Amino acid sequence: MVRTSDVILILVAIVFPPAAAAMVAGCSCDLLINIALTILGYFPGLIHSFWLIYKKMQAEERYGAGGFIYIGNGGYQPINQAPTGPHQYYGATGA
Repeated sequence: MVRTSDVILILVAIVFPPAAAAMVAGCSCDLLINIALTILGYFPGLIHSFWLIYKKMQAEERYGAGGFIYIGNGGYQPINQAPTGPHQYYGATGA
């Protein structure tokens, strides 16, 4: 299901792909990748921003609107789930 916010994101992506990437991913590595792709050519940046929007739409369908957080690289996880993957505890035991 396409929401109004997704349509607005698509329109913003058509005008300026890094702005749409910033709205979806925030200030992250995906934004820097999108800026670099847009500098290399308009269409690579546009395709990348469409991919980010698509992944966000998948997360909305899976977890519900507002029920997820962005974890990077086009990935999302539910808000109530603990982060997965390696953790750094900076000298603490982490138990």
